[in-house]
Amino acid sequence: MNNLFLVLAGLNGFIAVSLGAFAAHGLKSMLGPDLLATFQTGVQYHMYHSLALLAVGILVLQFPAQTGLRIAGFLFLAGIIIFSGSLYVLALSGIRWLGAITPIGGVAFLAGWALLAWSMLRAQA
Repeated sequence: MNNLFLVLAGLNGFIAVSLGAFAAHGLKSMLGPDLLATFQTGVQYHMYHSLALLAVGILVLQFPAQTGLRIAGFLFLAGIIIFSGSLYVLALSGIRWLGAITPIGGVAFLAGWALLAWSMLRAQA
C-alpha cells in the first residue's frame, strides 16, 4: 500500500487538531498551566510529525525503492505514539513517571529525521 503514510498523515493530523481543540476548550479549566503546557507540547509535536508523515508519503510515491523512507515513517509514527502519547497521559493523569518514557519517542523522531535525510541522499546518488 503505497499511500499508507498519506493515510496515517491524514488521520494523525485530524487527531492532533482535535486534541489541540480539546486542550484549548475543554482542558483549560481542568488543568493547571504546567500540565496544560505539557499537553500542548504533545499536540505540537504530534502535528509536526503528522506533516512529516505527509512528506514521507509523498516521497515514498516518488522514490519507492528507498526502504529507509518507510522505516522513517514508522519511526515518526512510533514517536507520535510514545512522545506525544506519554505527554497526553501525563497531563491528564498527573503520573509523573511517564515523563521517563517521553525521550524514547524523541529518539524515534530524531532517528526518523536522520533516516529521511539518509534515504534522500541515497536516492540522489
